[in-house]
Amino acid sequence: MHPVFLAKSPSATAISLVGASDFDAWLKAQDARTGKMAEATGFRGEAGKLMLVADAEGGIGRVVLGLGDGADSFILAPLPTALPAGDYALDDIPDGLNPETLALGWADGAYRFTRYKANEEKPRRLVLPKGVDAEEVSRQAEAVDLVRDLVNTPASDMGPQEITGAAEALAAEFGADIQVTTGKMLETGYPMVHAVGKGASQPPRFIEIGWRKDGGKPNPRKLVIVGKGVAFDTGGLNLKGGANMALMKKDMGGAAHALGLARLVMSAGLDVQLIVAVPAVENAIGPDAFRPSDVLKSRKGLTVEIEDTDAEGRLILGDALARACEHKPDLIIDFATLTGAARVALGPDLAPLYTDNDQLAADIEAGGRATGDPVWRMPLWSPYEAGLKSAIADIKNLGDGPMGGSITAALFLKKFVSGASWAHFDIWAWRPARYGRPAGAAACGLRAVWSMLKARYGG
Repeated sequence: MHPVFLAKSPSATAISLVGASDFDAWLKAQDARTGKMAEATGFRGEAGKLMLVADAEGGIGRVVLGLGDGADSFILAPLPTALPAGDYALDDIPDGLNPETLALGWADGAYRFTRYKANEEKPRRLVLPKGVDAEEVSRQAEAVDLVRDLVNTPASDMGPQEITGAAEALAAEFGADIQVTTGKMLETGYPMVHAVGKGASQPPRFIEIGWRKDGGKPNPRKLVIVGKGVAFDTGGLNLKGGANMALMKKDMGGAAHALGLARLVMSAGLDVQLIVAVPAVENAIGPDAFRPSDVLKSRKGLTVEIEDTDAEGRLILGDALARACEHKPDLIIDFATLTGAARVALGPDLAPLYTDNDQLAADIEAGGRATGDPVWRMPLWSPYEAGLKSAIADIKNLGDGPMGGSITAALFLKKFVSGASWAHFDIWAWRPARYGRPAGAAACGLRAVWSMLKARYGG
């Protein structure tokens, strides 16, 4: 079981969840001490507002948390930071809130990145609500922790070599096969991956994990998960400004999501043949760096004119998606921290989803609603493909003008996908400091996709 969860605890402090519309009825049922505390603090069930009710000895007898309109299933996330160390248990869960998601919200808030700074806090643990599958919520919490640990680690300790190491450790844990392509074989087989990464001190590589349930026979239901693994993105010769470069350690967030989702698939033993594809590079400046106006060959055979070296993620994903289609999969899911335009369009909280498959979109959106992990379908608007036309190559890597950048990037990727159901996520893999939660790495769309995969392939 994940260390922030408990099956039971005799000393757990009760947490009461109170919605704003239910506040008056709730207050009438409380004792005088609770009523006076609510009056003194002005507590009315507002979203995220916390009220601590003392017991007869002066300790914390009960925690009361406002739900507001009750729409945020991750409402418990701020509590592990706000509350003293100890064990806690929900005394009741209002209708409309998912107990599993509430527990995962607690795990989200209890997460600490401790690689460089020791965490000396005593734990805040939650007794899992009745009916919650402890194995499943632990599995999801562990996958999210993996994503966040990988993304929070700076490129000095999370270059292409270390991304490979994380993939190798995951493969070894679940008895999966792994192949890493480098050097001349990479240059020949994945030419755009090679071109983007060849200017860095750590050589680029293409990582491919293969797994089948119980190591069994090939499964006709093949799932390919692709993740963008740019360990750090300077922008290349089209150098980013300092402010835009500050968070570029997270540009391998797509790879982190791919490995996190792969952990979920393998640990749950889904009935699929899984392939995970991660092109791992650093987009650096050096004598071998690729240049604006270069024309690159791709694995698929398309030639690509480079208009901007800072649009590198779509290049390495182009080769990865071409390879994914060679497996003739049932489904391809890719995650990528691809464009700032996606954040301009949808902000930090919504994960943009692109797919031509209406049923797949509906299933992922349903998973997002069920798990409190919101996604938003964006259009693959074909008229914008005109912006990718090149005078000297099959396509160029940047659309015309600054508008519709996330859509144009998705349309670029679509040119490398054939014969498979495909969904693309243009994620941020980060979150600002809001709602009582600290800034840092975040899983975006991961649980929405996991919910869909469980429904589709069994778990």
